[in-house]
Amino acid sequence: MSYFIDVILPIPLEKCFTYQVTQAEYGFLKPGMRVAVPFGKSKIYTAIVHHHHTNPPQVYEAKDIHQILDDAPIVTQMQLQHWQWIASYYMCTLGEVMRSALPSAFILESETIILKNNDLVIGDETLKDDEFLVYEALHHQSSLKIQEVANILDKKNVFPVIKRLIEKNAITVQEEIFEKYKPKLVRYVKMNSAYASEAALKDVLEDLNRAPKQRQVVMTLFSISAQTKKPVKVSELLEKSDTTSAIIKTLIDKGVLEEYHIQTDRIHYDGDENEDSKRLNEYQEITLNDIKETFETQNVILLHGVTSSGKTEIYVKLIEDIIQEGKQVLYLLPEIALTTQLVSRLQTYFGEQVAVFHSKYSSHERVEVWNNVLHNSPKAQIVLGARSSVLLPFQQLGLVIVDEEHETSFKQFDPAPRYHARDTAIVLSNLFNANTLLGSATPSLESYYNAKQGKYGFVELNHRFNNVLMPDIELVDIQDKHKRKRMTGHFSDRLIEEMTETLKEGYQIILFQNRRGFSPIVECNTCGHSPQCPNCDVSLTFHQFKNQLRCHYCGYHIAMQEKCMACGSLELDSKGFGTEQVEEEVKTLFPEFKVARMDLDTTRGKYGYDKIINAFEQQEVDVLVGTQMLTKGLDFRNVKLVGIMNADNMLNFPDFRAHERSFQLMVQVSGRAGRTDVRGKVLIQTYNPYHQILKQVSTNNFEQMYDEQMNDRHNYKYPPIYRLIKITFKHKDFQKVNLGADWYAKSLRQVFRHNVLGPEFPPISRIRNQYHKNILVKIPSKQSLSKTKEAIIKINNSFLSVKDFRSVRVVLNVDNY
Repeated sequence: MSYFIDVILPIPLEKCFTYQVTQAEYGFLKPGMRVAVPFGKSKIYTAIVHHHHTNPPQVYEAKDIHQILDDAPIVTQMQLQHWQWIASYYMCTLGEVMRSALPSAFILESETIILKNNDLVIGDETLKDDEFLVYEALHHQSSLKIQEVANILDKKNVFPVIKRLIEKNAITVQEEIFEKYKPKLVRYVKMNSAYASEAALKDVLEDLNRAPKQRQVVMTLFSISAQTKKPVKVSELLEKSDTTSAIIKTLIDKGVLEEYHIQTDRIHYDGDENEDSKRLNEYQEITLNDIKETFETQNVILLHGVTSSGKTEIYVKLIEDIIQEGKQVLYLLPEIALTTQLVSRLQTYFGEQVAVFHSKYSSHERVEVWNNVLHNSPKAQIVLGARSSVLLPFQQLGLVIVDEEHETSFKQFDPAPRYHARDTAIVLSNLFNANTLLGSATPSLESYYNAKQGKYGFVELNHRFNNVLMPDIELVDIQDKHKRKRMTGHFSDRLIEEMTETLKEGYQIILFQNRRGFSPIVECNTCGHSPQCPNCDVSLTFHQFKNQLRCHYCGYHIAMQEKCMACGSLELDSKGFGTEQVEEEVKTLFPEFKVARMDLDTTRGKYGYDKIINAFEQQEVDVLVGTQMLTKGLDFRNVKLVGIMNADNMLNFPDFRAHERSFQLMVQVSGRAGRTDVRGKVLIQTYNPYHQILKQVSTNNFEQMYDEQMNDRHNYKYPPIYRLIKITFKHKDFQKVNLGADWYAKSLRQVFRHNVLGPEFPPISRIRNQYHKNILVKIPSKQSLSKTKEAIIKINNSFLSVKDFRSVRVVLNVDNY
């Protein structure tokens, strides 16, 4: 009898692939273990066992597996169910979900190793130049990796060269698998056990009399060991004895000291005793009790609490209850910047029970968090993270909190799976029969609609903590100010007046401009030419900090031009403004105050966010200029004034959610002002102060905004009334994209008739030399979602079977908003 396993490969395959195993392996392997399997002609992949069975595949001969990589499953049964849901709902494959979920260190890749063929001697004259270079290198080095060959030849595609060398029998090729995760080892020292007796010790110290530095090290080791009973790190000994590592090495070589290694976690919490959580005020108490009552009948609750109402403290109380039951909590945040602030807050309450997981962590650190969550270790009872933490291997999930649930950063756009972390988290908590709490000051229309329909529970918290008043919001008409010549750069006289007063009183200021760089367009005054990106259909943004023009889509950059590239004129003018320009203007207006900027350019490193946020919290910085990173629930105690530099570019964005997004952004930014006892002030500069949304922001009227927007959504058939699937075509040939999209749209119209929009080019129709074209499929609530997706997948398969269209990349994006 033959035994088989079906595995998930980390590549976009429709089905699982079947491999043959021996009876012993069949008994040992469990779903969720990793195995290395051969696939294709020579590749070796890491695959996850999906299930075992005894039915041989019909169409192909099952190969044997290469080796088993785990003793126990690293993916849980629940996770496999969850992955299955993500793959079917978001129209992608299990392999793509696997690649996205597993830390890259778990997915071992085979690497091609090139070796010299020693049985045959080849004359140099038979080799071409590039072949000779590789062959020559193999004389000095026993083996080369593909990447090394690429470096030697200084070109990306080296396969043709390698292929020619194989044909000439000059080299042989091997696939080698290597484990990527290495545990972190810390080096410790202790006295050699031979010197445990006093007499032996005396002798050693007398021997070392002639080497005072070595003697000093041994004495220091004694004093440290006497003070603490803990093992002594080499780094600690170096610091305390003020010596060099060479001296310690000499002592180890002499056999006086012994070195040993202990494995440690890369992430550890070194705090003091945990504090008790804060006492809630009466409004928070009422809200907390409402939530607990509603959870008895509903699994999902939407908490609508105004900014600075103390939602986090309510979450902490709920987390305490769940932890006492011995279950895990998942706390999702939209932005890495937010995690840095919250980690410290949660750690004061829960100490090392908090684990953090996001993309700024190295792959080794992610593996450690993954293992801690998988083994339900006390270090990972609360997982705090960005969207990818939904995919961790929870054992006993009791509660999921999605903070700032309206945020767009919860949606993954590229690569597949294009999941929405909020919706995926709700499904995950359903699998565990756990509860989900969605919190926001400006809920998304979908969640609010679901709450109104009774699908979610709904709880409100309308009072700010300490009964601080909501900030006073003032609209400044900059068209009028321009006419009256009352603008200084991009600052109106009102804004400068308020800033001067705030700084004089010793408070801090946040300025918001949703564009990084210095200015988005550089234009020649003589001929009107502006430098464009050669790979995308956008103008280059001027970044003054590095004095270069950059494309924000593909990263192309050139030095800032001295004169116009078209006509050679020296009159270059910059149009529009970004955070760099705002920062510079503030420095000119208020030279004696410290200004900092927080956008993608300044927060690149692992601790980029921490540095800026901590400096602002410690009041080393007076004015913070930033993009939408600033809007997301950060808690600064000393901010009194918030200035929105220009509200119009958000409102006029060509998207059906532009108004909803602008409302959310502006209310969230305003919420950063006046969070302790002084009432904050918000100034919004705009060319159109009579805009409906701006009025709703200034009165903080969420209900009115909701009713108006829902009215539009009903009329124009947009979510949450209808569902959307967006289909994007990408190819470098303009003609192919056009033909392909037209063919696809025609096929869709035969099935869905008038609920198909497009094909249409997006506002930026070429990115990285690829033309884009979009089709929108709208799905009414009565239409079956699964049947719709089946129909689209059928059309997609027939599209890709047409020879001309095979090279066109099709991206299916479910709920693309």
